[in-house]
Amino acid sequence: MAANSSSLQLHAKPILDELHAWLISTLATVSAKSDLAGAIRYALSRWAALTLYCNDGRVEIDNNAVERAIRVVALGRKNYLFAGSDAGGDRAATMYSLLGTAKLNGVDPEAYLTWVLERIADYPINQVEVLLPWHFAEQLPEEKLVA
Repeated sequence: MAANSSSLQLHAKPILDELHAWLISTLATVSAKSDLAGAIRYALSRWAALTLYCNDGRVEIDNNAVERAIRVVALGRKNYLFAGSDAGGDRAATMYSLLGTAKLNGVDPEAYLTWVLERIADYPINQVEVLLPWHFAEQLPEEKLVA
């Protein structure tokens, strides 16, 4: 994967440099009040963020992983209108965060929830962080982790 990222960085940098030069030269030739000028200024104002992945191999070229993670929330948005209250919405957000974190740690969310619910009633409040998904993942044998 790192070789692929390196390859993307190597090939993208000259193209991005050319695009940057084109944006600057085009901006100088169009009306400052035009929609095109506005779009170019928008792109240039975010140029550092757009090209960050070219200089830092830890940065992804896109945010597809995040988009996939929040897709469930976006799909169910209308259902959340009926959470009952702001507190109900907050609780739902907490559950989404916990289950999403479980998935990111390679843990089956249902197994994680079962594990937590079996322990939480008698658990000391000052040690509740031990019930977080990554601690559950540490206790599982490698073959039980979800890919």
